[in-house]
Amino acid sequence: MPLNDLYRTLLDRLAAGLVQLPDKPEETPESTLRALWYTAAGQPRSVMAARDGDLPALPADGAPRQILERLVDRRLAGVPLAHLTGRQHFMGLEMLAGPAALVPRRETELLARAAIELAHRMSVRVLDVCTGCGNLALAIARHVPHAEVFGADLSADAVTLAIRNAVHLGLDARVQFRAGDLLMPFDTPDFHGQVDLLTCNPPYISSARIGTMADEIASHEPRLAFDGGPFGVTILLRLIDEAPRFLRRGGWLAFEVGLGQGAALVKRLQGHAHFREVRPLLDDDGAIRAILACGT
Repeated sequence: MPLNDLYRTLLDRLAAGLVQLPDKPEETPESTLRALWYTAAGQPRSVMAARDGDLPALPADGAPRQILERLVDRRLAGVPLAHLTGRQHFMGLEMLAGPAALVPRRETELLARAAIELAHRMSVRVLDVCTGCGNLALAIARHVPHAEVFGADLSADAVTLAIRNAVHLGLDARVQFRAGDLLMPFDTPDFHGQVDLLTCNPPYISSARIGTMADEIASHEPRLAFDGGPFGVTILLRLIDEAPRFLRRGGWLAFEVGLGQGAALVKRLQGHAHFREVRPLLDDDGAIRAILACGT
C-alpha cells in the first residue's frame, strides 16, 4: 500500500472510531495519527510536538508499518495516546508518560502558570505533593531557575517516573522527589515554616463517579491519582489543614480542584485562621479550577 494510501486509511479508521475526551481536545484523529506515526518510526513525541513538519518515511514493507497499525488498533481500543507514545507535552516540556502516573492535562496548566508567576516573585522553596510524573514541579523548576523544588507522591512508581522525567529534562540537579503520603516526606524541622509555595494537583474525583468515567481513564490510568474519596475532597481537605505547618509567613498554597468543588473550598479557606487571601482561578468557561491561598 503506498504511503499516502496508508495514511488516509488509518486516518479514516481513527475518524470513525476514536473517542476523543473533553480534557484532551488536542488529540484529534489527525494529530493522533501523526504522533503514532512518529512513534512507529522510532522518533516518539507527544501529540503537541507531532503536529507540525513532514512525517518521517516508513519503509514500504516491514516492521514500522506493522507497528503503526498495531498502535492505531490499541488507540482505538482505548489505550491512552500518551501511553502509546511514551510522551506528553506540558508547559513547554516534552515529558515522559506512562501508566505509573496520571497523564498531565492541559487544564492543569492554569495552576502551573499561576504557580510560576508566584514563584518568580519569591526567593523560593517549592513543595509539590501528589506530584505524579512530576509535571508541576518540573515546570516550575524550568521556568523559575532560582527555585529550589521538591516533589512527593504516595505511589513509588509515580516517583520513579518523576525522577526519570527530571533526568530526561536535565533538571535532576535542581528537583528532588520523595515517596510518601501527602506532606509526610517533608515532616521535619527543615521544612516546617520554610516553604514559600506549596502546590498540588490532587485526586478529586468522588469514588462513586469512577464507575462512570471513560474507560480510557478508569481502566488505564492509576486510580490512586484520581480517586478523591466519597465526596472527592478527602485529599483537598487534608491539604488545607496540613499546609499551614509548612508555609512561611506569606507563603502560598496553590491547588487544582474538580468541577463544582471550587466555591465551597474557597469559602472554607476564607474562614480558615491561617489564610488571609484567597484567589479562585477560572477556566475559559468561568468555572473555578484552581485556588491560590496566602498564609498568614
